[in-house]
Amino acid sequence: MRKIATILFISGSAVLMSFNAPVSLTQPAVKEAKAPVAYKVDGTKSKIAWLAKKVTGSHNGFISVTGGDLQVDGSSLTGGSFTVDTRTMTVDDIKDANGNARLLNHLKSDDFFSVEKHPNATFVITSVKKKSGSTHDITGNLTIKGITQPVTFPAEVVVNGSQLNAKATITIDRTKFDIKYRSKSFFENLGDKTIYDEFTLDVELVATK
Repeated sequence: MRKIATILFISGSAVLMSFNAPVSLTQPAVKEAKAPVAYKVDGTKSKIAWLAKKVTGSHNGFISVTGGDLQVDGSSLTGGSFTVDTRTMTVDDIKDANGNARLLNHLKSDDFFSVEKHPNATFVITSVKKKSGSTHDITGNLTIKGITQPVTFPAEVVVNGSQLNAKATITIDRTKFDIKYRSKSFFENLGDKTIYDEFTLDVELVATK
């Protein structure tokens, strides 16, 4: 009987000690998420080539990137924007000076890009989905002539140390930006004077942190 009492006393003491033992209030350390790193777009190294087609052929040229910032998390693009100066547009396929100037002035007029009224066009990333390797699916808001429309396109983005290189081809429906000159979507009987609604921008951006 005495042995049983002793065992019960020891067991009860152990239980009481377990209730009285100090409780640690220290929470497990939580790692803070790192903020994306900003890479500044270098307008002197970046370029955009445009290509527009019509029934009887095509025209092409370049337009200058003036700046922007791209957000990077590790090796993945997460956001950002860039701006182009529409007044810097060139025509490269027409070698005759008079013919070149005639087309270029027309492209800069209100029939097309209204560059004096709208000297800047911008693209702002709204979402990015990283695919395999360096491929990203990018969605964003493109603003031309003060009109903003969503566009989505694939891009190759490579981050190497302090430099980022991004390449993409963006297909744009010009009529969504109120550029309807000789569009068969709005005018009939244009025949071989038709200019196709879609044009492309081959974008190459270089950015550094």
